Amino acid sequence: MREGGDRFHVATSVSDHVVDVRAVGEIDIATVGALRAALWAAPARPVLRLDLSGVRLLSAAGVRALVAAHLRVRARGGELVLLDPDPVVGRVLRATGLHRVLPVHETAREPALEPAREPARELCAAA
Repeated sequence: MREGGDRFHVATSVSDHVVDVRAVGEIDIATVGALRAALWAAPARPVLRLDLSGVRLLSAAGVRALVAAHLRVRARGGELVLLDPDPVVGRVLRATGLHRVLPVHETAREPALEPAREPARELCAAA
């Protein structure tokens, strides 16, 4: 499945235990709806992996969408895992503290990605 526009698109693939979502472009107020729609449409699986390697901008609207997706996936008994954030996106995740709430993995250094061993921390502030 592919959604989005010229500045942003999302591709989703589903397996037995994992849903992989790959986002490419800029996640801002104009494009966050496409990301949110893809994350909400993902079927319930133990792990929802969001590949951020192609995302070069993550705005506050994108951060809010990730927090909401985390809460939604966790409520269904799953885990949202962020993969390979671009250095700029990684700085946003660290500046907002989201890297403490959601597992962030660099797959180049982790060839066999498994769900996080420690549960993600609870959110302290409303998004």
